[in-house]
Amino acid sequence: MRQRRLMNQINVVPYIDVMLVLLVIFMVTAPMIQQGTIDVPSAGAGTPPPKAEALVIEVDAAGKLALRASNSGTSRPLRNDQLEPALQEALQKNPDQAFLVAANSKLDYQKVIDVLEVARGAGVRKISLVTQSSTSQK
Repeated sequence: MRQRRLMNQINVVPYIDVMLVLLVIFMVTAPMIQQGTIDVPSAGAGTPPPKAEALVIEVDAAGKLALRASNSGTSRPLRNDQLEPALQEALQKNPDQAFLVAANSKLDYQKVIDVLEVARGAGVRKISLVTQSSTSQK
């Protein structure tokens, strides 16, 4: 007598048929779903928060440093070793003091990184780079 062998294969054709039917159903119903709108409350124009005066760290093309207030035209020249104490002094007066780094575009990138590292070492938390918009360049 011949023994019957077990069949160990799965027929996947019915599963594929069901998947294709579901795909067609979703493709037909998806465009019919209406997008909900949210009516958010409106408010009047608010006043901007008071801005603290930022200190600008200027680095010229030769790598010389200067420190000035953002709204004043006079800058105080600094040596490289004087930058960190000057930043720490400003932070003692105002721990949330913001700083801007205005570096010459011809300056070596490493000089800017060095200034940022000194600022980080001094404890500066708010620092940004000053850029010029492309429309104002000639």
